[in-house]
Amino acid sequence: MPRNKDIGNKGEVLAEAFFTGKGFQILSKNYRTPYGEIDLIIRNEGEVIFVEVKTRTNTSFGFGEEGLSIKKIEHMISSAEFYLTEEESTSKEWRIDVLAILMDPFRQSSRDGMV
Repeated sequence: MPRNKDIGNKGEVLAEAFFTGKGFQILSKNYRTPYGEIDLIIRNEGEVIFVEVKTRTNTSFGFGEEGLSIKKIEHMISSAEFYLTEEESTSKEWRIDVLAILMDPFRQSSRDGMV
């Protein structure tokens, strides 16, 4: 059985492929701030999107999006504001998204696990 970190890494690869396939520009991956890490920072039509990727292999503990605590959301907001101050002073529009991935942990191809 794959470890949680390996599953999370595979989910982030799937997320990046999903967004680039939709024509979004990847600005940063695993961006570290004093408040935490942002999995993906992307741009779409002038808007900066901060993405938290939650990958699960089953729903026994709920869906991925249910795994976000108030504390994690607060850290995402602080991290996004930090990024905008440090890296992206021209962007006025931004948002925070969650991409929840439910995948089969035993599939070999990363594309096969996208649901």
